Amino acid sequence: MTLEPIPGFKSLETHHCVTGSMRHIYEHHGCPISEDLLLGLGAGIGFVYWHVKGQVPIIGGRGNVGRAGEEGLEKTAARRTGVRVEAHSTGRKAAAEKALLEMLESDQPVMVQVDMGFLPYLELPEDYHFGGHVVVVAGIDIDQRMVLIADRDAALHPTSMDDLTKARASKFQPFPPRNTWYSFDFSGFRPPKPREVWEAIGEVLPTMLEPPISNLGVKGIRKAAQRIRKWPTIMDEEQLRWTGFNAFIFIDSKGGTGGGIFRYMYGRFLNAAAEITSDRRLVEVGKSLHVIGDRWQEVASIFERSFTVADPAADLPGVSDHLLEIADLEEAAWLQLQQTVASR
Repeated sequence: MTLEPIPGFKSLETHHCVTGSMRHIYEHHGCPISEDLLLGLGAGIGFVYWHVKGQVPIIGGRGNVGRAGEEGLEKTAARRTGVRVEAHSTGRKAAAEKALLEMLESDQPVMVQVDMGFLPYLELPEDYHFGGHVVVVAGIDIDQRMVLIADRDAALHPTSMDDLTKARASKFQPFPPRNTWYSFDFSGFRPPKPREVWEAIGEVLPTMLEPPISNLGVKGIRKAAQRIRKWPTIMDEEQLRWTGFNAFIFIDSKGGTGGGIFRYMYGRFLNAAAEITSDRRLVEVGKSLHVIGDRWQEVASIFERSFTVADPAADLPGVSDHLLEIADLEEAAWLQLQQTVASR
């Protein structure tokens, strides 16, 4: 055998690991759709600040991630395009590999969840782990035990089955992959309906403006601004550097957010939503989200510098001030969007 992609599979340059992997699968089945639409239809925008003792703080911009009571972006976006998605997981490596091989043998690319730290081609710092990453396995050579992985760049990455197994079975917290993979049924694929677009927009508003806990939404941004000032009292210098690197990754396009902690992508979704719903007011909110994305990028740049400067704590008060300003901008944008939804 030789290591070749599945017949007809095309590797694409994408923004976000989940929506990018979904786009790969959609495109392979002749059902083209943009990542921006997938993110928006899946109610995939949000904010979370989360810090569990012994782990690096998380500053994240995703929503509908499959917490208790959430359907998850994958299923929500698929439902609004007439597609059925099922998530599968197993504690047995052999069972996960068997399912993977069966799908590849039937010329189906496979969307799987992995720990980034076990994928050599990403060249991440030693001991860095994040198990919430998603890629597509798009080819295999059984004899060599090698696979081809489609990630967010246009290249296909040869990877050993052993490394893939480690990435799929990783137990590193906070998001162990649990050998998760996805199956798709495209028999009912269709464009999203205007009603579904409005529903998708409406679903993100409560979490951003009236979250159930103070770690989420606009309240979460303000909480992060407060907690960041305390980081030097609870972390040593090395921990602060890793925290800065992690925060940079979760905001910047290099980490798979499309830049601006998903605000650029959601702004473009609102532009597409304006076309589908024939409501141009959504374009104005989209412009606001783009400006907010620029402000988030300023924060990302500061966090990136903190990984290498002599004193990683020096710029944290400035980050806090930036976040308080961003929180005000976000609140205004989401309130404007709430008013638009209510008056449609």
